Amino acid sequence: MSENALKQQIQNLKKHNARLVRIARDARNKLSAALDGTGLCLWQLDVPSGKLIIFNRRWGSMLGYQPKALSAHFDVWREHLHEDDRQRVLDAFYDHLHGKTLFYEALHRMQHKNGTVTWVLDRGRVTDRDASGAPLKVTGTHIDMTKEKQYEEQLALLANHDPLTGLANRHALLQHFAELTLAGPLCVAFIDLDDFKAVNDTFGHRSGDELLIQLSQRLRAACPEGTIIGRLGGDEFVLLLPFALSSLLINSTAHSCLRAILSPFELDNGEASVGASIGIDEVQGGDDFVNALMRADRAMYHIKHTGKNGAAIGKILISLSPRHEETP
Repeated sequence: MSENALKQQIQNLKKHNARLVRIARDARNKLSAALDGTGLCLWQLDVPSGKLIIFNRRWGSMLGYQPKALSAHFDVWREHLHEDDRQRVLDAFYDHLHGKTLFYEALHRMQHKNGTVTWVLDRGRVTDRDASGAPLKVTGTHIDMTKEKQYEEQLALLANHDPLTGLANRHALLQHFAELTLAGPLCVAFIDLDDFKAVNDTFGHRSGDELLIQLSQRLRAACPEGTIIGRLGGDEFVLLLPFALSSLLINSTAHSCLRAILSPFELDNGEASVGASIGIDEVQGGDDFVNALMRADRAMYHIKHTGKNGAAIGKILISLSPRHEETP
């Protein structure tokens, strides 16, 4: 082969190699764009060196870092695992490396650069071994699950909490009731607001909602630790008080709640006031939530029919109104 022909062949090979490099780079860019659009990160770990090959930029960005700001290494990944999840995740990873599981999978948290948490679904499996069967490479994916976890948490919140006030809803009250009845004495308080309709009629329903939100905050402050505060809907509230009816905490809580309710509310369009009737009774053996609530409801109506702005604790009536005295 002549020298000119050899030079031409070398030149052609260089052009062909450059073309292959462009094709590979273009394919990788397209893969990166496709994966980033799905929130997916494709990775491969070289086990002996700990070096990670990241096939797209999603890994760093999901932790709040610019491209190449993080060194792609197993130790860096391990350091960014949330401390509460780290051991569980590493155990799952090494279980796979040691052949105890067919693949590695873990849903876990990673620490974002700004201090927040990124939820990741991490999957992988050994894709290359040496002659003795020791793992050389592990290939897998990270999927950013943060939005899904936030949505899941929101659904759980809606399932157990009143959407307006954030207090426990009826479903949550039933669960708490079942747990508290096993733990010891329990009282149920039923609170019905008086004159709340007048607030809606005078100030509007938005202001009425604001009053209920403020009231929920006041009730949280007025009730002792361990109390479950719930809203059944409208202007009806329920307290689950883990104390015996004879406890001084029951009496003091009733007074505190009445004061919290009867104090005027500062709303965006004026000052509003409501009253309250409260009935409290102790849960008896064999009671379910409905029966216990019915007795508290009957006690509440005793107050409502005798002047309002008071509480019936069993057969004892208390009131913040000057026309009532505590009576047996």
